[in-house]
Amino acid sequence: MEGTIFGLTEAQITELGMTYGVGGLMLLMVFIVAHLAWTSKVGKFGTFVLFLGLTFGLVGFIAKYFIQHSLKI
Repeated sequence: MEGTIFGLTEAQITELGMTYGVGGLMLLMVFIVAHLAWTSKVGKFGTFVLFLGLTFGLVGFIAKYFIQHSLKI
């Protein structure tokens, strides 16, 4: 098992990290934005603006996953 860590190759570890690790960090970011909206008491429209502005970058990462899945890359 030379060249592996816990029986996984470097490519497999990278794939797991990019899928579940970054996904977990994205979920954490959503909770942070929700907490920020709740503690600042900005209302429904303010919450929408916070989520739109602060989580817009997540849409690209999620779209990349679905595009790769649909093209079978």
